[in-house]
Amino acid sequence: MKLTILGGGGFRVPLVYGALLGDRGEGRVTHVVLHDLDAGRLSAVTRVLAEQAAGLPDAPEVSATTDLDEALRGADFVFSAIRVGGLEGRANDERVALAEDVLGQETVGAGGIAYGLRTVPVAVDIARRVAKVAPDAWVINFTNPAGLVTEAMSRHLGDRVIGICDSPVGLGRRIARVLGGNPNEAWIDYVGLNHLGWVRGLKIAGRDELPRLLADPELLGSFEEGKLFGVDWLQSLGAIPNEYLHYYYFNRETVRAYQQADKTRGAFLRDQQAHFYQEMRDPSAAALAAWDRTRAEREATYMAENRESAGAGERDADDLSGGYEKVALALMRAIARDERTTLILNVRNQGTLAALDQDAVIEVPCLVDANGAHPVTVAPLPDHATGLVCAVKGVEREVLAAAESSSRTSAVKAFALHPLVDSVTVARRLVDGYTAVHPGLDYLK
Repeated sequence: MKLTILGGGGFRVPLVYGALLGDRGEGRVTHVVLHDLDAGRLSAVTRVLAEQAAGLPDAPEVSATTDLDEALRGADFVFSAIRVGGLEGRANDERVALAEDVLGQETVGAGGIAYGLRTVPVAVDIARRVAKVAPDAWVINFTNPAGLVTEAMSRHLGDRVIGICDSPVGLGRRIARVLGGNPNEAWIDYVGLNHLGWVRGLKIAGRDELPRLLADPELLGSFEEGKLFGVDWLQSLGAIPNEYLHYYYFNRETVRAYQQADKTRGAFLRDQQAHFYQEMRDPSAAALAAWDRTRAEREATYMAENRESAGAGERDADDLSGGYEKVALALMRAIARDERTTLILNVRNQGTLAALDQDAVIEVPCLVDANGAHPVTVAPLPDHATGLVCAVKGVEREVLAAAESSSRTSAVKAFALHPLVDSVTVARRLVDGYTAVHPGLDYLK
């Protein structure tokens, strides 16, 4: 099979390739095509992959191109992992938002809206090219904001685009481990939007063990989410929220922590990865070692401001090994080989959540087979969660409308309606601030 990775010069690509190296089954990927607009980044990542594959028989062939149609032609699967505006764009998203005392995180609040406004037009163009050049390909979307971008692409690709995220999978695995169960055998009752979901139950051997966790303060406070949100808050919710809900439940504390940090997350990653790619200009540099060292630092500092504001301490070692690549490989194998499995994915609603329409992309457990991903029926969310999900989905729809119609009015509306902005005046200033620093937003009229 042929796998095309869009954003193939990106930093996470070696994780995906490493997962492929361990797949020796029938119907495995034999050819990986990396596509990126930056030839230098492509060269650096190709070197890392070559060192990963050194000495391994039958490793997937790797090629690289800056031509999109060439990359797509003949693809069985397309991984979309682009970053429009690069990490400089992410740093600007954070800076403009924090200057207005609102959150600038890349998928949540003002920063997520700005990133979506830049990314959706590009993602839609990619979807159209896939539909024309590789109509039989399955698209697996890594690009953030994952739910929003997947919904934009689904308007052109239907159910042949599926969004993935490692956050709910990591959450489920942490809960299963702390309960003494095998994460691979647990059923996770999870529902919401990307970076806005809750675990309401976790079954091990047919028994829901979440009530036992919620009733035990010592056990509940022993893992990442317990430390981040606090035992009392989790018990009052009666559920375990996705870590990104910390931005909602503790918004003022998080904004203050980000404002006081030496660097925003985007600026840190921009400088860190710039150093890595600069190092790769030396042909004698050990590419894999440099990449692995940089990745370890990246993972260890993930959501550092949130953990600091909550007094949660450092991340557990078990949470530093990545996860996107495992979800992606499991999804691809289920479709290509009809190896039926259950995964938490971003797919069209299709009646799963009654509060949202059929085409709204949500994040829920799905049964996956050769015909794609099929969302599992879930119980309704409580009112407070339904309200938040509907509000954020409404914001996403305004982002899609702005991108489709080039409407500045819709862009202002998206910012103003977001629960973490809550001011029309601030929304207007945010649009002014973002259009000033992002040439990619000059389409807003």
